[in-house]
Amino acid sequence: MEACVDNKEKADSAAAINRQSLTGWLKSYRHQPLSLLLLILVGLSALITVSALFLLIIYILVKGVPYLTPSLFAWEYNTENVSLMPALVNTVVMVGLSLVISVPLSVFSAIWLVEYARRGNKLVSVVRITAETLSGIPSIVYGLFGYLLFAITLKWSYTIIGGALTLAIMILPSIMRTTEEALKSVPDSYREGSFGLGAGRLRTVFCIVLPPAAPGILAGIILAIGRIVGETAALMYTAGTVAGIPSNLFGSGRTLAVHMYVLTNEGLYTNQSYATAVVLLVVVICINALSGLIAKWVVGKA
Repeated sequence: MEACVDNKEKADSAAAINRQSLTGWLKSYRHQPLSLLLLILVGLSALITVSALFLLIIYILVKGVPYLTPSLFAWEYNTENVSLMPALVNTVVMVGLSLVISVPLSVFSAIWLVEYARRGNKLVSVVRITAETLSGIPSIVYGLFGYLLFAITLKWSYTIIGGALTLAIMILPSIMRTTEEALKSVPDSYREGSFGLGAGRLRTVFCIVLPPAAPGILAGIILAIGRIVGETAALMYTAGTVAGIPSNLFGSGRTLAVHMYVLTNEGLYTNQSYATAVVLLVVVICINALSGLIAKWVVGKA
């Protein structure tokens, strides 16, 4: 009985504190109506954003989960099972190849811009303007460029390697700019302390500067992965739409996004395209979670 009374008193005191906090909060905005309006607008914007995300996820799950059948994950594609497994394998290969090509180039470019290039260097301005320009080019233009260069000029036709090179060029500016900002966020005292202990510039960059900047770099890589996974226009012109796993990198193949587009465009397998969207959503979530774990591990090791 005494315990019940104590719990009731605690609940009453907590409610009183909440009322006092709410009253104080309202009084603080009584003479600042513009601040209150801005606060409401910010809250509504956040609520709309989160609601749109949840509605999108719920819609995809409701429309696609009932059609996730075992035949959809068969190793070979045909008109009866409409398997997405070849597209899933091609997506993983495309992501891996694109990152292997673009990440070293973009990260090393950002290191040169921040750590090695002299301030006021005109070449730095040219590189940054070029990166910003490349970031704003539509993906269809990248697809046409990749088609003319890899498929026509080099006579590769539709190939996985051609699609990966095109995507690598597409995501390189975004990773480079994100890496550059992450490197700039590292305090100069880290560098000065390392130089004071006798470390060289190369060792300072890789052992002192890069570990704290790793979460920012990985954030850029995660965004790049999302763009690779969801790309269709550039890959249709370079990698093709063959529903199978190519025997080598110079074969044609479709990714999950292209697979979903083709199924929807045909109009015969709309339900299977929703199921493909569910798998694509799960793949993106798993990649983001894995990248987050890697970032925490890197920060912990640093």
